[in-house]
Amino acid sequence: MTLFGYPPADWLPVVFAGLMGLSILIYVVLDGYDLGVGGLSLFATEAERDRMAASIGPFWDANETWLILAIGLLLVAFPAAHGAILTAFYIPVLIMLIGLVLRGVAFEFRAKDLPERKALWDKAFWAGSSLACLSQGYMLGLYVLGLRDDLAAHAFAALTAICLAAAYGFIGAGWLILKTDGDLKRKAVAWAGRLAALGALGLVAISIATPLASPRLYARWLDWPATLYLAPLPLLTVVAFGALVVSLRGLARGRGPDWPPFALATTICTLGFGGMAYSFYPYVVPDRMTVWAAAAAPQSLGVILVGALFVMPIIIAYSAFSYYVFRGKATTLRYD
Repeated sequence: MTLFGYPPADWLPVVFAGLMGLSILIYVVLDGYDLGVGGLSLFATEAERDRMAASIGPFWDANETWLILAIGLLLVAFPAAHGAILTAFYIPVLIMLIGLVLRGVAFEFRAKDLPERKALWDKAFWAGSSLACLSQGYMLGLYVLGLRDDLAAHAFAALTAICLAAAYGFIGAGWLILKTDGDLKRKAVAWAGRLAALGALGLVAISIATPLASPRLYARWLDWPATLYLAPLPLLTVVAFGALVVSLRGLARGRGPDWPPFALATTICTLGFGGMAYSFYPYVVPDRMTVWAAAAAPQSLGVILVGALFVMPIIIAYSAFSYYVFRGKATTLRYD
């Protein structure tokens, strides 16, 4: 079926690239905050860790659905790219999966195992969350540099890993500001201020490295008039960071609503993701494989699209319903 005069082989790969990108963005924001909460749990008291677990308890399983959906779309819609990317990321993906499994097991066992083992499971929850954050940041760094396998690329990936972990912690702190109160909320305000600076460093590092990664990316960002057209992205990001600083200072003094830090963190992530999407489109493997070259047969994509358009609204509806039901401040986590 043609769309605006374009045959399926032209527009279906673009649609799937958009669906995959949307899934990744939603995952980064939603699972980013609960991974961030897990990373911050090391710096909290036992009672605060219980409250932190309660704030993410109803949501964290559903948040990970978006990662499964994104990887599934990559596999079925872009099988050639899936092979190239997973080959390059074999070890980081393995570490990420170990981290996700560890945090999932620890989250349940911390409340159901013997009380004297609770501290052990709390440390496991922190370790699993941290492993997942760092491995995702490492993969992001290598992807930005075109899956290069040299010392400079791995050093940059290590820097990106630390900065993405900080960014997840920043989003997690914003979530805790929104969902908690009292001493934990005051701690979250302080955490957000410290981690936002490190997250900003990572965003700047990626923004500088991206146009330097290849002549094509340099031209897309720095050739005139592209620079003029793209100026709103960095300007809006700076404005969002400025608004964040104002909001956090107000909250530190006990003034202002609780929602702006998380909303601004989501805005900054969306702007950063938009810049990356512009940088790499139409490549699904940077400078190696376009979405059309990597795509499955149009007939297969047509069938998969029907399934994707059926599944995604269900996931969105379920997520929206759960966030509505468990709105407001988190209460004590209970399993009875």
